[in-house]
Order: sequence, then structure tokens, then C-alpha cells
Amino acid sequence: MRKIPLFARKHDESEQKQVQEAIAEGGKQEELESRFADYVGTDFAIATTNETAALHLAMTAIDLKRGDKIICSVSAYPNVPEVVRHFDAEPIFVDIDEEDFNIDLDELEKVLAKNKSKKLKGAIISHVGGQPTDLERLYAIAEEYNILIIEDATEAMGATYNGEKIGALKADLTAFSFNPHGRYPTAKGGMLTTFNEELNERAKLLRQNAIVTKEWDEEGSLGYIYDVVDIGLEYDMSNLDAAYNLTRLEKNDAEIARRQEIAAIYRKELADTPHISVPQPKREHSYELFIIKIDKNRDSFARELYKRGIEVGLHYIPLHLLSYYKQKYSLRVNDFPKALRNFQQVMSLPIHATMNDEDVAYVIEQVKEVAQSRV
Repeated sequence: MRKIPLFARKHDESEQKQVQEAIAEGGKQEELESRFADYVGTDFAIATTNETAALHLAMTAIDLKRGDKIICSVSAYPNVPEVVRHFDAEPIFVDIDEEDFNIDLDELEKVLAKNKSKKLKGAIISHVGGQPTDLERLYAIAEEYNILIIEDATEAMGATYNGEKIGALKADLTAFSFNPHGRYPTAKGGMLTTFNEELNERAKLLRQNAIVTKEWDEEGSLGYIYDVVDIGLEYDMSNLDAAYNLTRLEKNDAEIARRQEIAAIYRKELADTPHISVPQPKREHSYELFIIKIDKNRDSFARELYKRGIEVGLHYIPLHLLSYYKQKYSLRVNDFPKALRNFQQVMSLPIHATMNDEDVAYVIEQVKEVAQSRV
């Protein structure tokens, strides 16, 4: 029986070479930041320990305060509202678009139109599975209501919208991840990008404990003298993580291309499978996730695939069903009906560049067999 993990990565001599250089020479964080900015097409890139650190640093950079409000999708990953709550600020949940799983922009507009609070500061917009939301419309909404946009591109590194990479558009800040789904990653890393020089300088300051210092020089400056000018964090990426992540950046476009090939095969071969809905992309899609819907008995379906060696995932459980947010904000199960319906049906199939055509064929074969016999 084959074993097909939900996510996996291949390693070769390039990772070893980068890590050896990092040990011998250092300087990999700065190199990664420079190359990432060039890759995305932005002015500034700030390396962080992981994607949650990048989002938290973004909230710090915009000076989020107690009682401020930030909008996000009710189906975002828990780290999104989490970074808001760490400031004793309030997340405002919005229902989803059932076709692309992103925030529903109609619902977003309704929330903004009803908003009377001057404390509403902005929105964190997650691009689920590698498919961006309708950014042209989003930016128009943000301009109309004068809110900040922080894009959560955890699953969208290298993804594009109208041919331009996420991070090169009109977001105030964009957060990325180098290992969006790795349970036991070899290395970790996030990145925060912006075109705003002021936000960049503030984020870089706060990333390293808000410490300012001078270099040693012949004029008498003492390099060991420092000052602290704000409440900072310690989120700078290690040299070894940066070295490893440089290889991930180099391989990213090739991995996207392979995932897109696999997604095309899935869409074609599973199109007429009973009880299964294979969503069609509404925009350019990098397929960090391949999410299908099972019309009934999703959990039974998942268990049977697992018995056959296929690991599947659930992306994501709506936040209003999770104990903390349900209790904190007195949320009811039916408050977000579209997210609830999706949650009851969605399942992520394996999709990663280490899969060969035989692996893909095996997944398709087993999905079809389970659909015929179990549902």
C-alpha cells in the first residue's frame, strides 16, 4: 500500500550548501530579505521567525491598541485572530465565499457600511490555499472605507493576481510563510513585506527588541552602548533558517508549477465522481491546498482514505466553533452559515511537488473507490 502524506518536501545538495555557507560566512538573513523583495516585487522585506511572528509584527507596526478592531474571515487559521487578541483588540469575523473559501467581500462591505466605531483599524485578508481573493475589489473597498489591509499570504508565496505576485500590489503589509503546513519543519520562517518606508522602519526596529545602537568608530562611539525606544519583540530569523529558506525560495516557482499540474489532473479525473465537488479556480491559483467537498459523511470518507495510506486535511474549522472565540464573543453555530456548510464538507487532498504521477493516480483511484463504496 502506498503512503501519500498531505505535505512533503524533497531535499538535495542545495540545502546543505546554503547551510554550510551560513555556518562559515553568515549574512543569510539579509540575503534572503533582498532576494525575497526582488522575487515578489516589493520595496521592503523583513524576515521573521515564522508567519505568526510576521502577522504579530504587522499588528505592532500599525500600532494596534486595546479596543481596536480588525476584520478577518471566520474561516481563517487561528493565528489570525490570535495576533489581534494579544493586543486586547477585537477581531470582527466575516463569513466566507463558498466557492473560493476566502472572505466574502459582499459581507465585508456590509460590516463596514454598518460600522460606527472609529476603532476599526483594518482587515487581515487570508488567501486560502493559494488562491487570492478579488483584490481589485478589495482595494477599492479599503479605499472607500479608509482601512488598512494586511494580507495573510501564508499559503500564497509566489501566487499571482492578474499576473502580479502577491506582495507587489496595494496591501499595506503582507505576511508570508516558508513552511505553511509543515508539522515538523526542518526550518521555520516568515516574511513581512511592504512598500511603506515608515512601516518597514518601525517593523525592523520592533523585530529586535526596539533596540537602537551605534557602531564602533574612531570618533569615539562605543558599539556596546544601546537604548530601548519602544516595547519590542524578538522575531528576527536565524542565519541557519534563512539559509535553508533561500533554497525554498529558489524552488518555489517550480513547486507551484508541479502543484498546478497535479491540480489539473485532479480536476479532470475527479470531475464526474459521485458525491464529490471539485471547486474550479476563480482566479490564478498556486494550489498550496487542493480542497474538495464531500456531500455527506465527510469524516467517514476521510477515515477510509487514511486506511488506504492517504493523509487528508481539514482547512479550516471556522473560528466561531472553537471554544475560546465561541465563549468570548457568545457566538452561535449558525452565525456564519456559509462557513458552517463548508466546514461540514471540505477536505484537502495531498498536493505537493514530491508526488509523482503514480502517486497522483493512486490518490484518484482511492478517492473514486471510496466515493462508490462508502458514501
